[in-house]
Amino acid sequence: MASLYSTKVGASGGRRGSIRSEDGLLDLKLALPRALGGMGDATNPEQLFAGGYAACFENALLHVSRDAGHRFADDDIDVVAEIDLSRNETGGFVLAAALAVTIAGIDEQAAERLVQGAHAICPYSNAIRGNVDVATFVSVRRVGPIDFTPEPRKPRE
Repeated sequence: MASLYSTKVGASGGRRGSIRSEDGLLDLKLALPRALGGMGDATNPEQLFAGGYAACFENALLHVSRDAGHRFADDDIDVVAEIDLSRNETGGFVLAAALAVTIAGIDEQAAERLVQGAHAICPYSNAIRGNVDVATFVSVRRVGPIDFTPEPRKPRE
């Protein structure tokens, strides 16, 4: 299989260190979150994973939406990824993920189908399938005409 894209990021110092991409565009200090006894004064691997997953999943959702004949504006879809770090029964560390997806302008059944389609093609979803529990929560919001009726003015006192 031919690679479409490849990148390298180096880490130094573990969770209290830093990461830097080969092109220098990603250059971040890392810190343990407060919940793990750290200062929480920098990002952490779980936040980076959540951000990457949310962005990638939204792009996969836009892709399957276009294939299904839907055209969404940038602000019609919101994806929030939550990554949980916990321990398993043997004391090892494991991740769990939850994706909260909101789509404007379609019904809930259509939104569910699109999210399932995105989950099938998203590289993050495919990479962790069978190893990380992923829950999806889908909601829709109505898109309608904007009400430009001005609010009544309050009398000055």
